Amino acid sequence: MDFFDFFWFGMQLLVGVHLVAPILLYLLYVTITRMRRSPMSGGAAVTETDYAIIVTAYGQVDSLPAVIDSILKLRYNRFMVYVVADNCDCSALDIKDERIVLLQPEQVLASNTRSHFYAIDRFRRPHERLTIIDSDNLVHPDYLRELDQWFNRGFVAVQGIRKPKNLDTTLACLDAARDSYYHYYDGALLFGVGSSATLAGSGMAFTTELYKQCLGNLDITGAGFDKVLQYELVKRRYRIAFAPSAIVYDEKTAQATQLVNQRARWINTWFKYMGFGFRLLASGLRKLDVNQVLFGLTLLRPPLFIFLLGALFFLMVDLLVYPLHAAFWLVGLSLFVVAFLNALWHSKLDRRVYRSLWRIPRFMALQLVSLFKARKANKISVATQHSVVKQITEIENLTEK
Repeated sequence: MDFFDFFWFGMQLLVGVHLVAPILLYLLYVTITRMRRSPMSGGAAVTETDYAIIVTAYGQVDSLPAVIDSILKLRYNRFMVYVVADNCDCSALDIKDERIVLLQPEQVLASNTRSHFYAIDRFRRPHERLTIIDSDNLVHPDYLRELDQWFNRGFVAVQGIRKPKNLDTTLACLDAARDSYYHYYDGALLFGVGSSATLAGSGMAFTTELYKQCLGNLDITGAGFDKVLQYELVKRRYRIAFAPSAIVYDEKTAQATQLVNQRARWINTWFKYMGFGFRLLASGLRKLDVNQVLFGLTLLRPPLFIFLLGALFFLMVDLLVYPLHAAFWLVGLSLFVVAFLNALWHSKLDRRVYRSLWRIPRFMALQLVSLFKARKANKISVATQHSVVKQITEIENLTEK
């Protein structure tokens, strides 16, 4: 085998492993679950704990009344809500409940963690736990009770599940399908085999002191604070619990421009923080820590559409150069499709999501536009808005044919 062959097969292996990883994780989860005497579940709630619910908004407050209303309907007594309205005009807001504290920073913060610590520094009382909610979320009435189930088992970091709030467009349905895949494999199954659930940016809760320890000395700007936070937690050898019944309803991306802008930031974040995966993997192998090894491998996986496009590229080339090897790609892609549908089935999604799956090529094409815009992700919504719209229109015209 010459150098080119070695390099070629090595690149294929790096991509191909991600196709079969979900099925392998599922088989490992099933094996471990059957070996347990009792299934993994939350503990019984004893007494209510004092929560700080931090809601962050930037630039607009249109969705704040709805999320505040849902929080006030929580079947829980001990909580206060800290709404950080950064760079917002709050003159139209009418907040009268004494449990709601509206905070308007004097200077623009333009950072999730800055908003969080702006609220923490202004807590009305020393809350034992905090949970983070986005301004476009809604919370289930039992959200805090379900979080308690896992804190009472001894966990200090918990990720709930984010279910779709809207499924009124094809893109929203496809976004929900993608989220279900990640919730199932990077949440339920990864936690179930002894590692940690990945954080999703909202619908997550921590002991207040631990959150301050992890991020108190860091000034994180741009997207990706959840990536830094999960790294800091797992680095400290904590496990992040997955709470499948702690439900937050999340706004799915419904428009193409919105999808491109959002995905560009996410792709930028993966490239920016992928080094965390190598660090955790090395640390986990040294310490024989299953949590760190599995979580590190998860962080090294590229975004879904990148390794799928890579797999299709290698399949096409192998059909011309190494026809026998193309069979392995067909098997790998088939196993991935089975794994993807398995995640949707376990998530019990609306039928509209299944009806939207035939538009996946369009969804991936839009994310390909995001990849080219990822380098300037923080400026995309302002400086390059018109050029992005033009490219999206071209992609949509092609995928409609």
